[in-house]
Amino acid sequence: MTTATTTAPATKVRSTTTLRGRLTALGRAELTLLARNRTAVVVALLVPSAMIMAMKSTFEQVDLGGTGLTVAGAALTGGIGTVLIQAVYMNMVAAYVARREDLVLKRLRTGEISDGEILTGTALPSAALALTQSALIIVTGAVFFDLTAPRRPDLLLAGLLLAVVLLTVLAAATSIVTRTVQTAQLTTFPLFLVSMMGSGLFVPLEVFPDPLASACAYLPVTGVMTLVRAGWLGVPEGADLLGAALTGLVWTALAVFAVQRWFRWDPRR
Repeated sequence: MTTATTTAPATKVRSTTTLRGRLTALGRAELTLLARNRTAVVVALLVPSAMIMAMKSTFEQVDLGGTGLTVAGAALTGGIGTVLIQAVYMNMVAAYVARREDLVLKRLRTGEISDGEILTGTALPSAALALTQSALIIVTGAVFFDLTAPRRPDLLLAGLLLAVVLLTVLAAATSIVTRTVQTAQLTTFPLFLVSMMGSGLFVPLEVFPDPLASACAYLPVTGVMTLVRAGWLGVPEGADLLGAALTGLVWTALAVFAVQRWFRWDPRR
């Protein structure tokens, strides 16, 4: 007499990680690469200070009467904008292109991490650096330039976070037309120049003629800078803030659409 035996089917064990764990691992790897790039670190740390001094000299030549701004307030909020553009936008364009050309993005897509997580994790160190520098600028303004503490910390934080998200997505979109890390300096220059001159970083929009100021209000960085300035110094109110927030959100949505449709994961040949 034989006894039939049945063997239970083996259970497939699948190793999974949490979203937080995946982003932390990717962010840690990017932070290591950022720390090795001494040029990028020096530029990120020293250039904003030099730009603030240059802005202060520029604003001393501009009549700020009637704008509600002081020279120090205008220079330091402009410094925050400079930090955001350089540490997030310009640095991330180069980072996305470098990871793409080195096949890092392609290899990451073979794992369980999603496309959005890849782009977000890659940007985390630059975003943290920009937010830290912005906080230092705010502390410097309060201690050394006799500026008040942020009047609307919630609004200031919202503006900074929206700026980081917007500039990160714009960086991913700009990487679409950037062939190499070297050409990133060229493809990022238009937004840098337009933002410097037309988004209130070097010259407050309030000193422009009304038609020009109205047109500049729709530039990508203008909206988030309006929120940052209002959160710290308390200048615009009401409808101006709503319009600024909508401008930032619309540009973010447009950049997200461009990334979803045209972002390149494989090297350009």
